[in-house]
Formats: sequence, structure tokens, C-alpha cells
Amino acid sequence: MRAIVGLVTASGGWEQWEWDPSLFAGAARYYEQGRLPYAPGLADALARELGLDGHGRLLDVGCGPGTVARRLAPLFETVTGVDPDPEMLAEAARLSAAAGISHATWVRDRAEALPAGLGLFLVIAFGASFHWMDRPRVARTVLAMLVPGGAVIQVDAPGNRADPLPGDDPRGSLRYPLAPNTAIDELRRRYLGPDQRAGQSVRNTSPSGEDDVFQAAGFKPARTVVVPDGREIVRSIDQLVAERFSLSGSAPHLFGDRTGQFESDLRTLLADASSSGMFSVRLQDNILRIWQPA
Repeated sequence: MRAIVGLVTASGGWEQWEWDPSLFAGAARYYEQGRLPYAPGLADALARELGLDGHGRLLDVGCGPGTVARRLAPLFETVTGVDPDPEMLAEAARLSAAAGISHATWVRDRAEALPAGLGLFLVIAFGASFHWMDRPRVARTVLAMLVPGGAVIQVDAPGNRADPLPGDDPRGSLRYPLAPNTAIDELRRRYLGPDQRAGQSVRNTSPSGEDDVFQAAGFKPARTVVVPDGREIVRSIDQLVAERFSLSGSAPHLFGDRTGQFESDLRTLLADASSSGMFSVRLQDNILRIWQPA
């Protein structure tokens, strides 16, 4: 598939978008290096809120390379990750083996295919994945997949703070410059057009209102837990390139035979933005939402 240049802007909201298998094609190998880390206290916060003690089963829906499942694995007897992308599942298996996680199973399927004979679970997790699914259908399904006392959780994707903390201005405490995200987005648009690409189509918006969706499916209102972070971490040019290729809107397949040229232009842009080739990121707190059956 050749890159599309000058794509005409479409309405392209999430309401019209349809999933296809190319959504994250080629992105899996960049995910672990490119994505920002979750807050260190995430597993401890979940264990406190739900009284987890190493028993029970965890299901991670839309698990990708197992980022959330691997972080939470010590809290459960068994872990199951479900994702439709075979490259993501291969990465999940590789990374869990490297971490010595021997009680995890990785299943290729879409969330809409659940329960898929997987049984019942104490916790069912969505980590930055629920917005890609038929949310009402999946919410109704996972309600019936919980054991008594079980819960569904959603972990917001870690990211940069939208507003700098005090001292985070260019003269402040950060060791290196912030990544030039506006310029990076402009470069992506030069290659792929003004719309946000998502698989074979475009998706310029994403849904919100998850709590309404889960309550309509039969859950109590969400319990929200803030997991503090705020760390400054340092990112290299290689990591920022990997971050872009790990995203659905700039996954490698979208650039076709111009992937190498886009990467070269991106590396040049980043080198011009930091003489050291290093960038600082101030991490957001993580937001953990917990739903239990009404």
C-alpha cells in the first residue's frame, strides 16, 4: 500500500469508523520501546482497592504486547490477554517470557468475540483499548464474565502532562527540551494528509463517556483512583521514533514504500530540536477506573 498524500479531510469520526486488521500493522515491535511507562504504583493501587492477594484470574482485553497484563501479573493466579493482532501477541509472549511470567496465556481474538470460551475472571482490564471496540456490546459481555465480587478496570494510557508543572518552562528544571510534538504532527500530515488515519480508513475523534456505557450495561458508577506519577524521564531520538511507529495514526504500514523517508525526516527534525539528541518528558498521573456489577 502506498502512502496517501494530500488526503481530503472527511468527517471521519469514531461513529463511522470500522475496525480492520491493519489497525496496528507493523507497530508491535516499536511498542515497548516507544510507549511511555505506567506509574510505578499502579499494581499496588489496584491491589489495595480490590483486596487482591495473588488469587483469581485476570483478563486483559485488547492487550497489545501485554503491557498492562505484565504489570499486574503478580496479583493473579493466571493471566489471559486477548488481542486481534498476531504481532502484538507474539511480542506479549516474548516479553512475558523475558520477565519470567509463566502463568500468562495470549489469545488471538477481537473483544466482540468474547466470551470465546475463556471462562470467568476476577478482574477484566482495558488499557487504552476500550475506545476501539463496540463498547456497549463488550461492556454487556464482560459483565457476565465476572466471578462474584469481580471488577472491570480501565487504565488510562500514560502520557505527557497537558500543562507544564512549575519549573517546566524552557528555563526551568527539565534537563532536556520537550519533544517538538507539533512539528512531528505536521510532518505526519505532510505524508498522510490532514485526517487521522486508523487502519484502512480515518478516525478524527474518539468516544468518551465510558462510565455511562458501563452503567447502561449493568455496572455501578465508576470508582476513580489517581495513581501519582509526575516523574521526569529522558527519551532518546530512537525512543521518539518508536513512539510514532507504535501509534495507529502513524503505524508503519500507512507510509508504504515511503516509511524509510518518513523516519529519516523525523530523525532530522528531532536532531534539530535537541543538540544532545535527548528530550525530557514529565509524566501524567495515571487514572484507574473501577466498575463493579450493580
